[in-house]
Amino acid sequence: MSRIVLKVGGAVADEAATLALALAERHELCIVHGAGPQISAELERAGLEVAFHQGRRVTSAKALGVVRRSLAAVNSHVCQTIGPRAVPLLGDQIGFRAVRVPELGHVGSPLPSRPAAVENALAAGLLPVVAPLAVGPLNVNADEAAAALAIGLGADKLLFVTDVPGLLLGGMVASRIGVDEAERMLAAGELGGGIVPKLHAAVVAARGGVDSTIGATAVVA
Repeated sequence: MSRIVLKVGGAVADEAATLALALAERHELCIVHGAGPQISAELERAGLEVAFHQGRRVTSAKALGVVRRSLAAVNSHVCQTIGPRAVPLLGDQIGFRAVRVPELGHVGSPLPSRPAAVENALAAGLLPVVAPLAVGPLNVNADEAAAALAIGLGADKLLFVTDVPGLLLGGMVASRIGVDEAERMLAAGELGGGIVPKLHAAVVAARGGVDSTIGATAVVA
């Protein structure tokens, strides 16, 4: 049975259940979710700055508590939506590790990881649902966390489910992009916003031997 890591954006978390259960009929499935819209809304309510650098959220010590609560809430919601097969997991509680990025505050760049809690859930035919936090705790971009887990778990595929159809090039969705061209575009600053961490994560996963797809766009090594 092949193994898939499914990255679900916070904006489409409600769509996770149908797709996840369909995939889980034929594959081992690990779900990684974001909570971008929810975190931004809660930060604004708390009067805290909402700031990003190259698509990654800048996270102060005060903001970290808001981030963790928002991720925990989305994790619970996704698990409830999926049903009894879902196993809620917060990354910092299962040994997910990252290297801190000081210029972003309490943020980490994740390391390839194979948490025992995830493997145990998969072995039992369950669906681990992972919130992107690392030991520290550190806030981790969910796209990057999904790539690190995909590599660490030896996944066959990494699928990004997002509120955009894929990588837009010339106003059209690209069906595929090679990792060399993707890296060139990223280095040249030709892309902006949330696609940057997604494409970077997909490149990392593809170079790590994991087939990666952002919406309708395949990222190939």
